[in-house]
This record gives sequence, structure tokens and C-alpha cells, in this order.
Amino acid sequence: MELRDIEIFLTLAEELHFGRTAERLHLSQARVSQSIRQQERRLGGALFDRSTRTVALTRLGQRLRDDLEPGFGLIRAAVDRAAVAARGCCGTVRLGAMGALPSELTWLVDAYRARYPECGVEFVEFHFSDPFVKLRTGEVDMQLMWLPVPEHRFRVGPVVLTEGRVLAVAEDSPLATRSSVSLEDLAGRTVLDPGEHVPVEWFRAMCPDRTPGGRPIHRGPRARTFHEVLALVAAGRIVCPLNGHVPRYYSYPGVTLLPIDDAPPTEWALALPASVPAPHVQAFVDTARDLGPRRIDDHTTPAATHRLR
Repeated sequence: MELRDIEIFLTLAEELHFGRTAERLHLSQARVSQSIRQQERRLGGALFDRSTRTVALTRLGQRLRDDLEPGFGLIRAAVDRAAVAARGCCGTVRLGAMGALPSELTWLVDAYRARYPECGVEFVEFHFSDPFVKLRTGEVDMQLMWLPVPEHRFRVGPVVLTEGRVLAVAEDSPLATRSSVSLEDLAGRTVLDPGEHVPVEWFRAMCPDRTPGGRPIHRGPRARTFHEVLALVAAGRIVCPLNGHVPRYYSYPGVTLLPIDDAPPTEWALALPASVPAPHVQAFVDTARDLGPRRIDDHTTPAATHRLR
């Protein structure tokens, strides 16, 4: 089966209309019909049930579609990358990131631009309170997200950053005199409620419902932005686990940041739509994979306790 015939079959399997398939592939309708008939003769069975009004996949057609789609997508992506290599890659990657994290990616952006001089990176900020909206709507090409990324509509690329975690508490909290804390210290305390737009599994990776020993952690008031979180902490209404880079970039009156000794490391990975990315976007992913992850400068040792005033 030739690649063009595979493309015709898969397009017809999606459109279920000979005219639209021909228009989409810039072919005549007769050419589409001829290709499908040849494939059916070669396979010895019908791929589509046809009537004067409808076109539907047969069971054989459904199986062939399911078997061909993944491999054909890989072939098209490989051809696209080869074409990019032949003519040079160009375009701007729109990369979603929270807060100050773009500052931790200069090494990756510089390497990408060195490899692909006609390419660039534009950072777009998003908030944790609706973390996937820009990715779903196509406002960004990819996002830097802590793992796990739960939504089935996205795929997870390489991990690019790792770091420890800190706990934000009010400066008059009994915890504030400590040099560090553990996740068990969250027992009986209140953390924020992120709201209905935040996937539960994703948020639990940062703010669990229970301590490792099984004691409950309460959910409290909602916050939409990082500075709203800090305001609630300063007021003594919540405590909040945060990522280890926070002390380097942020200050807020009345908030103390304490290293969490037993918190799992945060892994920041590139999250992309499930569709095949544009060549310049794939080139950024490939660059990140080739270089491997970097650890953000460690601000989470006991000596790094910060009081934000």
C-alpha cells in the first residue's frame, strides 16, 4: 500500500465523505474511489459501507484505521522534520509558564536559538487556577507543567527542570521558628482550595489531601493567583506548599518559607497537545530532550529558611 493510498484511506475514514476527502487532498473524487477499491481488492474485504446517503467504516476498516494512524503520524512527522532540516527551521515557540520560571529556562532557550537561528521563544504566563485553558485553546504551543499532567488530550514531553519544595506559613505561626518542616506538619492545617478548573490529580501532587501518615489536610479558601495565595498565608488563613525557586524571586510581608525535608521533588515537563506539533515546536522539544533536565538552584536546605517581609 503506497503512502498516498494510506493518506486517502485515513482521510476518508475521518471525513466519511468522498467529496470532502477529494477536496481536502486536492484530488478528483474518481481518484479517491479508485484508491479505495484497489485497497479493498488487495485486502479481500470491504473497508467502507456505502449507500447513496452515508459512508461508514466496516469492522475491517475500523481495524485498519486503528493500526495505521499511529505509524502514519510518525512517518509524516519524520518527513516534516526532514523537510525542515533541508530548508532550515523557522518560527516562534509560544511557551506557557508560571511566574518566574522563564528565568530558569535561559539555558534551554539559548541552546535552541543556537541550533535554529531563525527560531525564537515567546513566554506566555498562565495561572494555576485554570492551568490548561491556554493549551486547550491554542494560545500556546506547549506549557511547562509540574507532573503529573492528567488530561488525556495532552502528551507529556521531556522533563526540563527539577527542584525541591518549601512551605509558606505566616511569620507568627508556631512553625515559623523551625529551620525546616515535614509533610506530617500539614496534619490538621488548612491549605487553599484551587477551584473547579484545576485537575484534582495535578493539584494533589503539590497539596495532598492527607499526610504520608494518613492524617487529613483541610481545604480552605480559594485563590486565583500566586499573590492571592501569599496574602492568605500572611493572614494566617492557610499554609501552602510551594516550589523551591520561590524564595529566589518573591517576597511578601509576613510570610516565612521553610524547606520541606521529605517532599518529593517537583519535575517540570513540557506538555503539548496530542496533535503532531509544528516543526519548529518539535525542534524545541527535541532540543530539551537532547540536553536533559537541569536542577533549579537549591533553595530548600534548612539554612535557606526565608522570612518574606
